[in-house]
Amino acid sequence: MMEKPNLIKTPLHEKHLELGAKMVDYSGFEMPVSYDGLKAEHASVREKVGMFDVSHMGEFTLKGEDALTLLQNITTNDVSNLCDGKIQYSCIPNGKGGIVDDLLIYRMSEGNYMLVVNASNMDKDWAFIENKIKDGGYNVTFENKSDDLALIALQGPNATDALSPLMTVNPGELAYYTFISADILGVECIVSATGYTGAGGYELYIPGEHSGRVWSKLLENGVTPCGLGARDTLRMEMGFCLYGNDIDETTNPIEAGLGWITKFSKDFTDKNLLEKIKAEGPSRRLKGLKMLGRGIPRKGYEVVTQSGEVVGEVTSGTMSPTLGYGIGMAYINSEFSKKGNKLSVRIRNKDIEAEVVMFPFLNQG
Repeated sequence: MMEKPNLIKTPLHEKHLELGAKMVDYSGFEMPVSYDGLKAEHASVREKVGMFDVSHMGEFTLKGEDALTLLQNITTNDVSNLCDGKIQYSCIPNGKGGIVDDLLIYRMSEGNYMLVVNASNMDKDWAFIENKIKDGGYNVTFENKSDDLALIALQGPNATDALSPLMTVNPGELAYYTFISADILGVECIVSATGYTGAGGYELYIPGEHSGRVWSKLLENGVTPCGLGARDTLRMEMGFCLYGNDIDETTNPIEAGLGWITKFSKDFTDKNLLEKIKAEGPSRRLKGLKMLGRGIPRKGYEVVTQSGEVVGEVTSGTMSPTLGYGIGMAYINSEFSKKGNKLSVRIRNKDIEAEVVMFPFLNQG
């Protein structure tokens, strides 16, 4: 295999090569897309336990007396609802109604937060937040910890069984969207009850130099290594947004179905604009499409009515390994986006019938 000299390697890179992973360029990182095949990896997470190297994600720390004020201003969710050990999903509006990034906010202690951002947006997010700090004169310390940390997503119904032998405390007692600082194999890590698969489990923030030991121990405990291909099909079955596909600088949180993380009880960037969109109703909505005919919807495919009128576009799509039929996420003109509505996806000039469904797809059976 040709070396990719300009790609960033995660602390677990050698482990992937040892396991014979198929490596690809993902947001400038050399990442495993699969090991033994997407279907097997996907099934291991849904039915047992799998793990992903997601060390390409960015981690920023924000500390100081103005940290909460800054976060309240630049994110849509209400950060004042967080207490120590709690996590919040949110997004950063760009000043024009679009989204700079979606992120997780961890409250470590009062005035001390960790922000977890998408790899593809790391530099953009850093510059955006740094500018806001300068412009607003906020009294905060802003640091990029991304190079120091590895991140392993341990996902699936058997995740607790695989992880607890490595710890002195029981991670199974963690509620969804909470975290603790805890020892894993004698190293202080953050153990977070989060994930991007809908299968339950943990995300483990580990000092980079110790991550290989943790990875190897989890392998010994029967955890299946999984690539980013399975991570993508797992998140699609849940209808979870992927930045760059389903949300970006041109999509607003209301049409993207992220109204639940947009809290108008506080002031924030684009509040008035988003409030207006919510009141009037967005012109389009991000919805699920369950394929009724044979075909796989892909990003960029047109969504059409029975008479052939284009009323939407697919943003993410796949053959669902769990359900056995094609599923897609698509922006659909609001009047056609009602649950149960019959539409078609134009696949290579053929219109294949589909039905509008609610997320997650897994609930459709």
